[in-house]
Amino acid sequence: MTLRLEIAGHRATLLIDRAARRNAFTMQMWQDLPDLVHRAADDPQVRALVIRAAEPGCAFSAGADIGELLANKDDDAWREANQTAINRAQYELARLSVPVVALVEGDCIGGGCGIALACDLRVATPAARFGITPARLGLVYPLHDVKLLVDLVGPGQAKRMLYTGALLSAEEAERIGLVEELADDAEALVQGIIAASTHSVRWAKRFVRRVLDGQTEDDAETLAVFAQAFTGPDFAEGTAAFISKRPTEFR
Repeated sequence: MTLRLEIAGHRATLLIDRAARRNAFTMQMWQDLPDLVHRAADDPQVRALVIRAAEPGCAFSAGADIGELLANKDDDAWREANQTAINRAQYELARLSVPVVALVEGDCIGGGCGIALACDLRVATPAARFGITPARLGLVYPLHDVKLLVDLVGPGQAKRMLYTGALLSAEEAERIGLVEELADDAEALVQGIIAASTHSVRWAKRFVRRVLDGQTEDDAETLAVFAQAFTGPDFAEGTAAFISKRPTEFR
């Protein structure tokens, strides 16, 4: 099994388990990813999803399986199915209802970098490297993933990465905004998400996605969500904990 989902309490972990091929993605893996992440999001106990290599310190993902691509390069139907699988996986991951954290401990290249881009937050260890390398292969990066990249680092840095295919260190990735945090693990970040109001976090994620997709003004739904939060159980718990000077216990 090259992708597997583990759920423990409020945390789900999607493990990429193909270390012998540097966790390169096959079409089957792209096809499996949406169902696995939705299984995590549909679990009412899950408050955060972590995506990482199954083997500690291994490459997050070297991207697409080049051997598989070469074997099927002349098969129009296969290429179309592969593109559809990649596009669906990235689209669904970027819009998943629960927060998603990528823990990158090694190389995060091409399509693998696309997976990290589709996550909400990226934590990198010092050994991590990031690169988008289609220009070295005569290929073109998907437009949806280009948008995710531009949203994070801006058009100038995105062009630098796309035009050159250069590999960036974890430190440089953090400097340009590709990585939010440099750490040995994502534990502190994940625990912070788990401790927060799930209602607040999930709506914040939806609002950010709306802004990134072009919405600039409130509409009837966003105004209603803002107003209704004041009568919700999380507001009652949050304010009670604040007054009592105790930790919150959101349910």
